[in-house]
Amino acid sequence: MSARIRIVLADDQAIVREGLETVLGLVEDFEVVGTAADGAEAVALIVATHPDVALMDLRMPVLDGAAATRRVTAEAPGTAVLVLTTFADDADIVAALRAGARGYLTKDAGREELSAAIRAVAAGQSTFSAPVRDVLLGRISAPPPAIADPDPVGPDALAERFPDLTTREREVYALVLQGRSNAEIAETLFVGVATVKTHINALFAKLGVRDRAQAIARGLGQP
Repeated sequence: MSARIRIVLADDQAIVREGLETVLGLVEDFEVVGTAADGAEAVALIVATHPDVALMDLRMPVLDGAAATRRVTAEAPGTAVLVLTTFADDADIVAALRAGARGYLTKDAGREELSAAIRAVAAGQSTFSAPVRDVLLGRISAPPPAIADPDPVGPDALAERFPDLTTREREVYALVLQGRSNAEIAETLFVGVATVKTHINALFAKLGVRDRAQAIARGLGQP
């Protein structure tokens, strides 16, 4: 990644694209390299320019944001997709995560929150706005009818769903699904942060996911 974070904006509303381009253009370490009005145009632009981050709306013509994200993940894996949308319902969030989005913000986010999220996904981290975290945690904590265990994402339930994980990996995964940071997981389990990172890397490999966003999607019961 270059010193400046190169960004592509995709939104079907011209006033939103222009507003975002103006706002992000004022941030010293950001460079907006292009804008797109629909998902297909966004994919073509991203594949051509290979930005660090694609700021992606979900409801767009020709190709929606989730489908565009899926194509970007396959055709330009070096670009991190950060969803920026009006909608924060279960179906939209899960669709974006399954497609490979690394972060999810709603459009009521302020400039500081948006800038921090862009930097986070560019650095390989996952980030979610507070309303999205609330939806994810609510979905995780609601026990599905098919699982009798009172804690469907606790270590015991995870043992049935992911038998390849070790006991410690299941404990770490359960805390990841609660939205805990590496430092918080380390404090809870009385281990070092480096140890937590080792367990997370191991469970990601076993789950076949590349980051927290995809791990959360698997924990929500998505394939």
